[in-house]
This record gives sequence, C-alpha cells and structure tokens, in this order.
Amino acid sequence: MFTSNDGLCGIGELAEGAGVTVKTVRFYSDRGLLPEASRSAGGHRRYGPEALDRLRLIRSLRALGLGVPEVRRILDERHADGTADAGSGAGQALEAAVAGRLREVGSELRALRWREAALRLVQEAPPGEQADRLRLIGAVSVPPSTAPLVRFWRGWLPARMPTRSAGAFLDVAVPQPPDEPAPAQVLAFARLNALTLAPCRPGTVQPQPEAHRAAGARGAAVLYAGLAEAYELAGVRMRRGREPHPGEALDAFVASYTSTYGVRDTPDFRRRLAGQLAADPRLDGYWELVAEVNTAPGGRPEPTPGTAHDWLLAALTAQTGAVPDQGTSPRQSKRRASPGLGA
Repeated sequence: MFTSNDGLCGIGELAEGAGVTVKTVRFYSDRGLLPEASRSAGGHRRYGPEALDRLRLIRSLRALGLGVPEVRRILDERHADGTADAGSGAGQALEAAVAGRLREVGSELRALRWREAALRLVQEAPPGEQADRLRLIGAVSVPPSTAPLVRFWRGWLPARMPTRSAGAFLDVAVPQPPDEPAPAQVLAFARLNALTLAPCRPGTVQPQPEAHRAAGARGAAVLYAGLAEAYELAGVRMRRGREPHPGEALDAFVASYTSTYGVRDTPDFRRRLAGQLAADPRLDGYWELVAEVNTAPGGRPEPTPGTAHDWLLAALTAQTGAVPDQGTSPRQSKRRASPGLGA
C-alpha cells in the first residue's frame, strides 16, 4: 500500500488493506468518518497513510455494534487529543459508548432469556392450556416491565403519602423479573401482570386498606415503615422453618400499629388487633405469585410481605386467642386498622 509517488492510495487499495469492501469505504467517506486526502485527475478518491488505521478503528467500533454518531464522537475526540491511532487509550467518548452498548446488550440478553423461558412454557403446556398461556404471555412486554404493578400499587397507596415512603413500599411489593427465569417464573409474572391490569367489576372501586383512611397519608407511612421492619424480622425466622411464635418480630409488628395510632400496647389491644386484622380483606393471590417470581427453581419459597404478615398474625392470634372482629377497631373508634403491606 501507499506505493505511489505521492504517498497516497486509492479506495480499492485501502479497502483491501483493511479487509472491507470498496462500498464500505465509500459509505464512511460520504459520512465524513474517513476524510479523503485528495482526488485524482480523474476524480477518484485518494487517502493518506493515516487512513488505514482510522478505517480499522471504525471497523472495530462498528463490530461492537456502535452507531455512526457514536463512532464520529470517538474519532473527533481522538483527533482533538492528537491520538488518532487505533492503539491509543480509551477516551471519554469511547468509554461512554461502550458502557451504553453494554447496557443495550444486557437488555437484549434479558429479552432473549425471557423469550426462551416463555417458549418452553408454551411448549410444556398441556394442549388445553396453551391458548391461555399465550394470552398471558402476550400481554407482557419484552423485556418484561414492572410498570403495571407499580401503577396498581400507586393507585392503592394514599395520594399524599411521602415519596420516600411510597418508594420503599414499592421496592418490596413489586418483584423484579428474574434475569434468567424458569418457565414457572414467567407464568407467575404474567399472571401478576394480568391481575394488576384486570378492571374492577362494574359498580366497584379498587379497595383501599382501612389503615390509610384511619391514619392518613403520613400515618400510613409510619405504619408501613414499622411493618417493613416486622416483616423482615419474621422473614428471618420463616427461612429457618420456625413456626409462628411471640418474640421480637411480633413485638415490632404490634408496635407499628401502636405508634401509628398513639395507643399503648396492652393485652386487650393485641386481642382486638388480631380480631380486626383477621377480618380485613386479603390479597393472598398476589403475594403467592410474588413468591413464585422471587423463588429460584427448586428453592424454598422466599418470604413476602404477605406471607410474613400471615406468620405474624398467626403468632398474634395464638397469643391472644382472638376471633375475627367485624365491629370496632383496635383503637375503639370508627377508624379501622388494616394489615397494610400484608393486605
């Protein structure tokens, strides 16, 4: 290459040296990525000695999946720094482009793994269930999004609940789709998606936990913070296979209600709280699906706020011998408590 008297080479020689086609060289030249040194008397493109390294760098960047605008920024940065050769260290433009491409590839891989598990789910389904599974899977975006679940819970939470408290609640209430899901986890997440998108029956509204109306937005934030601590403590015992029992977790559970309503922790309060919570409406189906999504295939079911609530309520009921109470609340007023996260 570059054997001519003027030290330049033609487009064919450059393409051959870089292992690309003439059409490729012309494409990059026309977009300003590969400047020409001059034109011959016949109008043919001529390139200088630096063009070969520049073209090889362009080819490498494109092989990584980087777009023309990103390649242009990288080349411009190297030219401005005087480091146009392919062996130079990475600049900010290259680092940003590679990091962005890695995020894109990660998303693409998650989508492929989800599709693979979804295909196996349909393949393994009994003939009578294939249509239903296809319908459920088809309603989930790829990669799967948690947006429908978040919207469901935001409609449940008090409108003026502090942002930080609402975010902490969503972190535990909304499961993240596994990066490498099993078919059963795909099915559980698809059912969660369908559950949260299901319209209310005519003449009904989405139920709100009574604790929201009783304590208000900020009171609910206090309640949920206390419940989250109690559920975490209960989860430790549940992972060890312990049966419901009084102790630190139950005390934290009761304290979340006494702190919210400004009452004392007494045996009578615990008895009325147990009766009231047992009578409140449940979302057991939601939490069962969350456990399926969060549990690795073959593993022990991971505790959820719902199952932790049931464990604590069972401990409270056994301690107090309470029965469901449809009447007054634990604070003996028109306000009623609810299980909050365990609803």
